[in-house]
Amino acid sequence: MNISIIGTGYVGLVTGAGLAETGHTVMCMDIVQEKIEMLRKGEIPIYEPSLEEMVRFNTTEGRLSFTNSYEEAVANAKVIFFALPTPQGDDGSADLSRIMQCAEIIAKLITEPIVIVNKSTVPVGTAEKVKNIFKEHTKIPIEVVSNPEFLKEGAAVQDFMKPDRIVIGSSSETAIEIMQELYEPFVRTGNPIYVMDEKSAELTKYAANAMLAVRISFMNEIANICDRVGADVDKVRKGIGSDARIGPQFLFPGVGYGGSCFPKDVSAIVKTAQDYDYDFKILKSVQEVNILQKKILVQKILEHYRGNISGKTFALWGLSFKPKTDDIREAPAIEIITALMAHGANVQASDPVAIEAVMKVLPENDQLRYRRRNTNALEGADALIVVTEWNEFRNPDFTALALSLKDKVIFDGRNIYDPEKIKEHGLMYYGIGRR
Repeated sequence: MNISIIGTGYVGLVTGAGLAETGHTVMCMDIVQEKIEMLRKGEIPIYEPSLEEMVRFNTTEGRLSFTNSYEEAVANAKVIFFALPTPQGDDGSADLSRIMQCAEIIAKLITEPIVIVNKSTVPVGTAEKVKNIFKEHTKIPIEVVSNPEFLKEGAAVQDFMKPDRIVIGSSSETAIEIMQELYEPFVRTGNPIYVMDEKSAELTKYAANAMLAVRISFMNEIANICDRVGADVDKVRKGIGSDARIGPQFLFPGVGYGGSCFPKDVSAIVKTAQDYDYDFKILKSVQEVNILQKKILVQKILEHYRGNISGKTFALWGLSFKPKTDDIREAPAIEIITALMAHGANVQASDPVAIEAVMKVLPENDQLRYRRRNTNALEGADALIVVTEWNEFRNPDFTALALSLKDKVIFDGRNIYDPEKIKEHGLMYYGIGRR
């Protein structure tokens, strides 16, 4: 089947490469010429494990190609996926301008019936709006499908190739049959394909991310209570996670969630609720908790140093919002570094892949330096701050750590260390909800 993908970000590239992997002929289109030139060379503009190899292989095999021409993307395509950004507007709503512009352009180019698939995360009613755009500009019949993605950055390739579930939102039997044919190779082990109406599919994506944000924020609140009463949140987490009704996933407290999905999607569903005269109180509280949680580690640092960290140097490990990605959107590390510098402290930051991305937002200066190796960030440091739980940070040489840190203290924003083990090496430990 000839397929085109409009947009070559995380979702578009993974979708395009994944479909090409199963034998389809896929063309990925993007208006940024520089990005297309990179992709044609087998280079990808983002960090995502296994994606570069898949892109190169399918490009070499002739199943995957790239263009910045809408005309090329539309020609011969039976299915066109929209994998376009829907950034958060000032009022919290999702900005659909890119999708609507794209729909209008394609409507003027098509010469035969096609299926349009909304892979982007979009609010309820978007499929209907896209249909209306096509009706305004062409008499050729089209079908619009809502097919939300459930890809985790850092594990996106695996999530696409072995999905937990696939959601198809459509009222067209023809479109449903085409989508089932596309996804059949990915669900051979029996994982479900759920077929529903477009609005239900659109809301499913927002509801899923909102639920996960609720769990994270709930555990952050529990951790903050643990700090006050002297309990250990890691033990509490295990205690409640063993309940089959709750489960162990997304019960790890920390310094708040970030990334391209949770903050934006929570805001979007709150705005959708407002548009339909409903006050989504729980999610408003989740937003507030997450804002406060990003400040919690700095508060612990200031309390330890009795409010004065001017002139102190902190090694900071982890800049991306989560491991295995270079995405720094809404990353807690950005706020933590900014706050530390505002209090007169110096920061030596390290991350396996996200340094270049952060330097565009926070360039090096007299107070801020970046180190390629996390051990180099310890040189001359008074204390260590862990913000992102990369695997390479989990088992450092604690003896060397104790010798490197002048004040012999670790502020663990992701609870990746055992406090007792830290204590054995003569280090002081501050976690989130752990004493």
